[in-house]
Amino acid sequence: MKFSLALLCVAGVSACAYIYPTTGRLRDAATLQASPQYRDGEFRNEVASPPRPSGFGFIAAVIRGRFEPRDNPAPSVTLPSVKTSLTGLPLEQDIVVWLGHSSYFVQIGGKRILIDPVFSNYAAPIPGMVRAFDGTTPYTIEDLPEIDAVLITHDHYDHLDYRTMKNLEPKTRMVIAGLGNGAHLSLWGYPDEKIRETNWHNSVELAPDLQVHVLPAQHYSGRFMKRNQSLWASYALQTPQRKLYFSGDTGFGPHFANISKRFDSFDFVALDAGQYNVRWADIHMNPEEASRAAEILNARTLLSGHAGRFTLARHSWDEPFERAVAASEGKRYRLLTPRIGEPVFLADPLQNFTFWWRGLK
Repeated sequence: MKFSLALLCVAGVSACAYIYPTTGRLRDAATLQASPQYRDGEFRNEVASPPRPSGFGFIAAVIRGRFEPRDNPAPSVTLPSVKTSLTGLPLEQDIVVWLGHSSYFVQIGGKRILIDPVFSNYAAPIPGMVRAFDGTTPYTIEDLPEIDAVLITHDHYDHLDYRTMKNLEPKTRMVIAGLGNGAHLSLWGYPDEKIRETNWHNSVELAPDLQVHVLPAQHYSGRFMKRNQSLWASYALQTPQRKLYFSGDTGFGPHFANISKRFDSFDFVALDAGQYNVRWADIHMNPEEASRAAEILNARTLLSGHAGRFTLARHSWDEPFERAVAASEGKRYRLLTPRIGEPVFLADPLQNFTFWWRGLK
């Protein structure tokens, strides 16, 4: 017990020193307070969640997780990936490249978009914790073309990475995020004209025929001491030819039915389905719930995300992929299983992918 407390204190002090320069203060409290999602000093879900721990809760959870028994939490071999030339992809083609976990490179409507980019090899406030699996970080910032927009779903470390965003700024024309997230970006050197913070149900026009719709999710936010001071979100990308949806981190909830009513159907959805636990049942989906959500969204194709790069939950690293395959049998949508870096050509309904994780230990 004394050892655990000492370890927690050391980790807490180290985290304070490291986290402080990577966490912003509120830029515009009045705008936040005017949001329909902001009540009693914090943002809220449409469906109430139990309170989340504040202060050192995250640090304690990380330390506890490292000592909890787990079943094959990380692969013992280097995972296969594909290093596609992102600068060489024809801009007129609509393409999604999964970069592992919840990071995506997207070409749509002649624009290039990054979603929750993490190019660091860890996803925690302290370097070295929550390390990426070997083979899952084939790309660097230098491999990227100019980016028309970066979309941030929320400010947790495995979705909003300080070093990545700092280094991306010269290549990024705009960052779109929920209210409150601009505080981090301003502190990290992004000028105001590059930051677009907005509420759920609002849209940003990237081009006359390309809309980015900021939509609800069932989650929470907070990088260290205080929770829910920035708004989490999901995104729909819409052109006259195609509709894509990226859930970010979310639990299963009525927002899927509401989104389906607004957009009718989607050509492609990428859903949270890879880090699940009974303690997180309200804010993360398991593969079976993601399958239900894909059906509600009338998706033609599903990519089951939030897996394949970091271990945050106690289940086996490859379990989410196997459960996604089983849950997708007989469904109207087609399950996509690309390797990290392998492009998905959205105009090709016959493109095939392997079950690449099978046979790996």
